[in-house]
Amino acid sequence: MTIAKVCTIAGSAARGGAGIQADLKTFQELGVFGMSAITAMVATHPETKQGIFIQPLEVIEAQLSTIYEQGDIAALKTGMLFSKEIIEFVANWLQSTAIQHIVVDPVMFGKVGSALLDFDAMDTLKTKLIPQAKIITPNMPEASYLLGGAEINSLAQLKEAARALFELGPQYIIVKGGRLEDAAVDVLYDGNTMMLLEAPRIDTIHTNGAGCSYSAAITAGLANGLSMKESVIQAKKFVTAGIRFAIPFEKVAGMIDHRAFKKYGEDEVTLYNS
Repeated sequence: MTIAKVCTIAGSAARGGAGIQADLKTFQELGVFGMSAITAMVATHPETKQGIFIQPLEVIEAQLSTIYEQGDIAALKTGMLFSKEIIEFVANWLQSTAIQHIVVDPVMFGKVGSALLDFDAMDTLKTKLIPQAKIITPNMPEASYLLGGAEINSLAQLKEAARALFELGPQYIIVKGGRLEDAAVDVLYDGNTMMLLEAPRIDTIHTNGAGCSYSAAITAGLANGLSMKESVIQAKKFVTAGIRFAIPFEKVAGMIDHRAFKKYGEDEVTLYNS
């Protein structure tokens, strides 16, 4: 019995709920074999208060080289890349590979608003990496930032953002509307059809790792041969279940429970054309 191999290129989150750790947990739960290249360590030093420790390019290169020589990678996702130099290196490396399913999660902000992307890296992200993506998965603040500060506070604006982001070159866009007031609605767009995914809204602050896990779940679905629509629906169900049964932390927002999709069952997700 074979198992699809997937890769995540992202930051390591010390608490274990987001970044590389969330990706690998998601991969495991959805039946793919996950490999990882760590771009940065995210943790706060008790004295200096430094919170991001960027890895040298040669360290990232060594990880990617080691991963790629092990065999075919069915799908790959990128998460926190942080700097212009890392984004450019990863984009160039991807062009040298035969990987078909590339999921770009344009990670820019932490759960409490901390910056996870250098300001001067935005142009490189938009021109070098995003055009290679099968799909990009921004949330509302990230979509706004990619579009130069465009206002995104409604479903109509979510749709307009999807249309505008499609012009950057990916094959699909999903703009996550978790911050909408009325419903947890995401917009999936392929340049022709606008589809809406709606799941029950869960009133909680414990959503750390939801975005990372969403893109990782899409990656796993594509690696397992699901269509984009099927992969996105599965990812939405996976994350909704994880949020519903989130693991609270005492001092910070808690983490989604990656076991929930299998252990407790799935929430209903409605997909319809707009």
